[in-house]
Amino acid sequence: QVQLIESGGGLVQAGGSLRLSCVASGTTFNKYVMGWFRQAPGKEREFVATISRSDGEMRQADSVRGRFTISRDNAENTVYLQMNNLQPEDSAVYYCAASQRTGSSLKEEYNYWGRGTQVTVSS
Repeated sequence: QVQLIESGGGLVQAGGSLRLSCVASGTTFNKYVMGWFRQAPGKEREFVATISRSDGEMRQADSVRGRFTISRDNAENTVYLQMNNLQPEDSAVYYCAASQRTGSSLKEEYNYWGRGTQVTVSS
């Protein structure tokens, strides 16, 4: 059973930075495309970023491009999300997810999910 545990969320002022981490266990990490999604109260869960299994190919949502960077360390079974210049509209619960398929911006492509970490950005 794959387990994903996120950490690194918190409260930050607008313009600040946070780095989220997600550690995977119970699996061979480099078999999975990894992604980050977020969900704000009353809204659908939305795509943030995804990274391929080994060559580091990345995609980000338009809303975060140039501010957020996804990366992974397969030796440490960890995926990261570096978030810079955070804005109040970035406030949400951030979820790590793993895909055995191609991975994409579609949450239906992801097989496993963490429980999330809260990010709150004050204005």
